[in-house]
Amino acid sequence: MEESKPIFIIGYMACGKTTFGKALARAKGWEFIDLDFYIEQRFRMPITRIFAEKGEEEFRRMESSMLREVGEFENVVVACGGGTPCFRGNIDYMNERGLTVWLEATIDKTVSRLVINNSRRPLMAGKSEAEMREAVEKGLAAREEYYSQAAIRFSGEELEDRRQISATVERFLSLESDLRP
Repeated sequence: MEESKPIFIIGYMACGKTTFGKALARAKGWEFIDLDFYIEQRFRMPITRIFAEKGEEEFRRMESSMLREVGEFENVVVACGGGTPCFRGNIDYMNERGLTVWLEATIDKTVSRLVINNSRRPLMAGKSEAEMREAVEKGLAAREEYYSQAAIRFSGEELEDRRQISATVERFLSLESDLRP
């Protein structure tokens, strides 16, 4: 793995992609890019509005295009949307272009994070904890075939405070150095 190639972090919502990605980028002295935020800035429209006005197919086209744009950058850590690897050959592109990391969290951990932050998650808004659990189980099952194609599976379980985040990043950096020729 070349040092300058992008690192793409994939996984289900609330697995810790943004938290881990920001900390990893900071530790490496690289730029952090949240792909959803990048899309919103580029098109000057929230993702929810893009979905509502243009539909999922157009959003996925835009997402794929923006993934390929940021994938050409060097020294970046990219936190992808939960569905990014599942469409338009995106997982193949990420695997060819850089290092893909499936950040995993248990269903219990994912649900507990969603309960705390569900106002930021339109797909979970208004759902009970039981309904969230069912949605996570189904969503994860549907996406696992794509996530499992990542070069690395890595735990996003311990990202609740600065100490845990630092320890998780250190573990990843030692793993990553072992992967390089």
